[in-house]
Amino acid sequence: MRIVIIEDETPAASRLAKMLQGIDAGIEIVRKLDSVEASVKYLETSERPDLIFMDIQLADGLSFSIFEQVRLDTPVIFTTAFDNYMLKAFKVNSIDYLLKPIDGKELSQAVQKYKQLYTDSGNGLAGKIGRLMQEMNTAKYKQRLLIRRGQQLQSIKTSDIAYCHADGKLCFATDFSGNNYLLDHTLGQLEGCLEPSQFFRMNRQLLVNIESIKKVHTWLGGRLKVELAPTTGVDTVVSRERVNGFKEWLGN
Repeated sequence: MRIVIIEDETPAASRLAKMLQGIDAGIEIVRKLDSVEASVKYLETSERPDLIFMDIQLADGLSFSIFEQVRLDTPVIFTTAFDNYMLKAFKVNSIDYLLKPIDGKELSQAVQKYKQLYTDSGNGLAGKIGRLMQEMNTAKYKQRLLIRRGQQLQSIKTSDIAYCHADGKLCFATDFSGNNYLLDHTLGQLEGCLEPSQFFRMNRQLLVNIESIKKVHTWLGGRLKVELAPTTGVDTVVSRERVNGFKEWLGN
């Protein structure tokens, strides 16, 4: 079994590789990759592995953006320290979702699940994948977020949020009236728990509600410039690697 590990923490990648080879001596770790960019380049030019273990939060963005840039039919087992990406993971090629620190028994079960699904010449595969998806559909996207107003905690409906933006280590939500609220989440966490048909991560700073988009303009280097309402002081250019995904999202 040929496996690629996508993980930006070298000790974690090495530990996972050692655990996998301890489970099955026939496992070959053909490549370790540490970023979205490196993963896309490798998958575009190299023979596809049998299975990919993929961390979700990489140094240059969420690994979900890999699927926006390269057609990937290889089954994936996601690894992450957060459980709020679970439903989004199963909307791509995921057959399992392991929380860090990875438990040896759970890892062995995930490998066994791959073998059951993909070593039977495809018999019943669609039904098995469908059942896996059905099991995960119990996860829900957030309908409200906690916000800070002075010393008080309140909630805001996610449908009332025009966009969320990062300012250093802080993250803010802006409603359609232009009011700003301090959040306890990072943009990466929000990207995994907000409805993906409604919200899109344009760049490192900005996650937007589709209802806040008024105009989209072509921009330098094949990028896109977006006009939002209410206006914002942060960068509203869609980063180059997200342009295709953004266009697809707008058209859905």
